[in-house]
Amino acid sequence: MPVLDTAALLHWPVEKIAGNLVANSQMTELENLSPERAMLVEALDLRWESPDTKDAEIAAAKTGDLPRLSPVDLDVIAIAINSNEILYTDDYSMQNVCRFLGLEFQPVFNQKSKKQWFWQLKCIGCRATKEIEIEKEETCEICGSPMKVKKARR
Repeated sequence: MPVLDTAALLHWPVEKIAGNLVANSQMTELENLSPERAMLVEALDLRWESPDTKDAEIAAAKTGDLPRLSPVDLDVIAIAINSNEILYTDDYSMQNVCRFLGLEFQPVFNQKSKKQWFWQLKCIGCRATKEIEIEKEETCEICGSPMKVKKARR
């Protein structure tokens, strides 16, 4: 029973969506994006879940993707973790976290990401780096310049 990101709920044919795993929080997202589609999806036989996102948050923090992921994204990743089922998503940050966790994923429409990425904060002044926690940008503790999110070299 695959886990579906909101892109699949919005664009896949109904027969392909039915019977899969989704997050309760996706319904609000669907209602905002397409109220008509939300009514259709609500009538389908889906397994709606409200997971604990702690493991998803920890993994996303380790890759540096946490600031790029919404609460809905974290719910969907958490369902994939708990079910150990394939996740269908076009979101590269979600794919990156899945790859880090060794979870299987496939794209909805776009191409699948090709490799693992890690992100860090890098000072634009003194070029000091630090791991991303929650904030996207911070001020450097060394020189006071802004820090920007950059791909980490490994």
